[in-house]
Amino acid sequence: SYQAARLENDFVRLVMLPEIGGRIFLGQDKVNADYDFFYRQDVIKPALVGLAGPWISGGVEFNWPQHHRPGTYLPADVVIEKESDGARTVWQSEHDPLNRLKGMHGIRLRPDSALVELRGVLYNRTPLTQTFLWWANVAARVHDNYQSFFPPDVHYVADHAVRAMSSFPVAENDYYGVDYAARPGANDLSWYRHIPVPTSYMVCQTEFDFFGGYDHDLNGGFVHVANKHLSPGKKQWTWGNHEFGWAWDRELTDENGPYVELMAGVYTDNQPDFSYLLPYETKRFSQFWWPYKSIGPVQQANEEAAVRLVVGADRAIDLGLAVSRPREDLRVVLREGERVLLETEVAASPDQPWQGRDLRLAGEQEAALSLQ
Repeated sequence: SYQAARLENDFVRLVMLPEIGGRIFLGQDKVNADYDFFYRQDVIKPALVGLAGPWISGGVEFNWPQHHRPGTYLPADVVIEKESDGARTVWQSEHDPLNRLKGMHGIRLRPDSALVELRGVLYNRTPLTQTFLWWANVAARVHDNYQSFFPPDVHYVADHAVRAMSSFPVAENDYYGVDYAARPGANDLSWYRHIPVPTSYMVCQTEFDFFGGYDHDLNGGFVHVANKHLSPGKKQWTWGNHEFGWAWDRELTDENGPYVELMAGVYTDNQPDFSYLLPYETKRFSQFWWPYKSIGPVQQANEEAAVRLVVGADRAIDLGLAVSRPREDLRVVLREGERVLLETEVAASPDQPWQGRDLRLAGEQEAALSLQ
């Protein structure tokens, strides 16, 4: 048995385990039949992955000053901060076993929102400049109909240290020893089912602040949002949909697998790139996640809303809007060039996203569409 810290409101249920690195163990979307938007482990089954040895999969692991940090399976101090508006933050803290740096992460939940905020505080307690990285390692349970998504301007991705690169989302090249160009119809890297070997891909360049994943079977997913100037890192890792990956699934869990890792990096867009903490310097930052349902992978998102805008083969427009908190004052305007296709006032909430109906592109150019 483990001591747990819990945060819960009308929309989201979170469970943290301070005794195992302070990870988020459970993240559920209560308005979507308790959908586990973070991968929920049924067992604690450590394997030799962490820098100091034992490591478990699932939930959200916080990595610093190296990946799979030395304290990932060690206890963290914990305290709960209460705010006057009802918000609560579960603060968890450790002294890094190697260089004695102090790392704190606070998981914050407000009473009226599905938005989960991570507040990071990194402090160099030493008189020497120290290197560090920070990646939040978010696990998502996957199957043939789970799809990760990056911003629409991401057209290529890179391996660790940019040792190899690939076009994205459709790989038209050799990547990790797989000739994806020879696999037409099975070379879209956004689908776990198409990736047969252990694979990382990281965004090298984007103008947007979001990415995430979506379960098409359970009609639910999540987005990660953070200031791209502080948190440019957007990455997916998988053990691979093949014998090797399935063996690791068996090593790490009894039955509730497989999973992918949708990692979010701060101060770096690649691994193992490091940044610096000057003597006695403190760095602070925030990252955000929130679950949503029904509308599918999105093409734009921030802390308040996520938007889907896709044109099908028959020129039908798939339009959807999800929000992280109830809103009554939303105005949606969809234009095709100068022509207004839709202008309406809408209400939406985490349990009731809004979707446009019976819309169709008149011309041939999807690029002519604009949404406000």
